[in-house]
Amino acid sequence: MTSGAEASGGAETLSPILPDDIEQAAADLLEAACAAELTLATAESCTGGLLASLLTDIEGASHAFERGLAVYSEAAKCELLGVARERIDRCGAVSEEVAVAMADGAIAHSHADIALAVTGYAGAAPDGEEAGLVHFATARRGGRTVHRVEHFGDAGRGPVRIGALRVALQMMRDALEQD
Repeated sequence: MTSGAEASGGAETLSPILPDDIEQAAADLLEAACAAELTLATAESCTGGLLASLLTDIEGASHAFERGLAVYSEAAKCELLGVARERIDRCGAVSEEVAVAMADGAIAHSHADIALAVTGYAGAAPDGEEAGLVHFATARRGGRTVHRVEHFGDAGRGPVRIGALRVALQMMRDALEQD
């Protein structure tokens, strides 16, 4: 890993704790968003705003990041993203349906062209649930919403969140390339 002072354009604030591939993926994503003149938003639950922090730590591309919402509670998902309470009650906050609704809500409640949503169990999961289960969704304004599920296992909060960053960055990059 390189330090923020050594990494030109790197994620200065988070750099000491992030693997180089994540910093590079974030820089590449922002560069591609700038080149395409598209803006990004995040709606994060289990990553708690870590992705938004990473994207705002990289200098020179602030115009590509429109907003980030840390929607850790069920109430926040409903109030800030318009996720129907009935959907959470029926499917659970950690589900494909809620991840998709979060991404669609982030598009509807922002000016961004692409939104990434993430919800999951980064640490211990409630009884009957799977530790390390994370649902992702990307929405593109005027386009489709894509879902992905990952099973990171009971690796602990840090490793699950790092894995979630990798997946989220790749999904946002894929959404940039959608026609």
